[in-house]
Amino acid sequence: METAALVVALVIVLALFFDFTNGFHDTANAMATPIATGALKPKTAVALAAILNLVGAFLSTEVAKTISGGIIREDQISGEVFPSLIFAGLIGAITWNMFTWLLGLPSSSSHALFGGLIGATIVGLGVHGIDFGVVMSKVVLPALLAPLTAGIIAFAATKLAYAVTRRYDGKPDGRDGFRWGQIFTSSLVALAHGTNDAQKTMGIITLALIAVGWQNHPEPELWVIFAAASAIALGTYVGGWRIIRTLGKGLTDVKPAQGFSAEASTAATILASSHLGFALSTTQVASGSVIGSGLGRRGSEVRWGMVGKIFVGWLLTLPAAGLVGGLMALLVVWSKNAGLGVTGVIIDAILATIAIVFLFLRSRKDEVHAGNAMSEVAVSGQAVELDENPPPTPRQQRAMEEKAARKAAKKKTKGADK
Repeated sequence: METAALVVALVIVLALFFDFTNGFHDTANAMATPIATGALKPKTAVALAAILNLVGAFLSTEVAKTISGGIIREDQISGEVFPSLIFAGLIGAITWNMFTWLLGLPSSSSHALFGGLIGATIVGLGVHGIDFGVVMSKVVLPALLAPLTAGIIAFAATKLAYAVTRRYDGKPDGRDGFRWGQIFTSSLVALAHGTNDAQKTMGIITLALIAVGWQNHPEPELWVIFAAASAIALGTYVGGWRIIRTLGKGLTDVKPAQGFSAEASTAATILASSHLGFALSTTQVASGSVIGSGLGRRGSEVRWGMVGKIFVGWLLTLPAAGLVGGLMALLVVWSKNAGLGVTGVIIDAILATIAIVFLFLRSRKDEVHAGNAMSEVAVSGQAVELDENPPPTPRQQRAMEEKAARKAAKKKTKGADK
């Protein structure tokens, strides 16, 4: 029992650290576009997102139940070895999160978690330990449909926003009001993120407690909810500035109307999925929304090279995290078969610490922070007013030329009078 308690304690600590990485990895989902357009100052944005992630984590537990009582078959969630496999799976998820954060790629923390957990379970218990029906219906299909749906909604919303405000095309501040709207929609995305992503850690901790017989239902306990909510809020406040830079200006040049549309689409998609218990990737939804909004604004350019890199990252997330989780699980199985107790878990913990420290130190060589993540914002904040408006029509151009000619003639006449 003492060994089980030690392993569960390690699982809880590592799960909360994963939640922390999830927070700073996914801050960009809500706050990249309002930071890019100047609607919110960087530090204000991440502080607001942290508070709303904390609140959102208390609003629903449907996704937590999907993790704790769905992906792994219930008859396999027992025995002292299973928490060790969860520990191995978490290492796979955290390693991938840190690696993609270093690259500035908005990959899915959720799929990293699922991949690590599935890989470790297959190695430790066999393929029969996974309920692939649940994986397909509540993980894979949402991963395919959610970003596409969000992109289509954002495309339509952007088209509508520009159509409704077309009469302001000739005015410098015609669409500046969307910046205020972005504060609301980005806040809604942060709240929605808390209702979905924080629950995944709750589900993992609950899964470990069920495995050792300390809990007999998939509903997370209040202390688990509070701990997970606090961890993701803290991570959000730290801010994943590398990924904020990618989503804010790496995919397309985001204007206020676009940002408003993208965030509204992201929030609607995440909230609907949380209600249905779909453990989707908020990162994929946010990325799909930004791309859709870029396609919806006339004259904007979507940087398809970056889109391709992100897509490759999406494809690799499940298998890469699964591979690392599986390798860590091999050490757990070896330790068990050799009668070495928790030696495998301790080795896993040492290897995970080395990997995390290495990736963090590597990030310090080209550090991205609140001061330089959006170094062009000061310029773009002024440029938005000009870029928002399309070139003048021929009629407007002629009127401007005639006005300039009249001014010049008037000035010439005054000069002649003198």
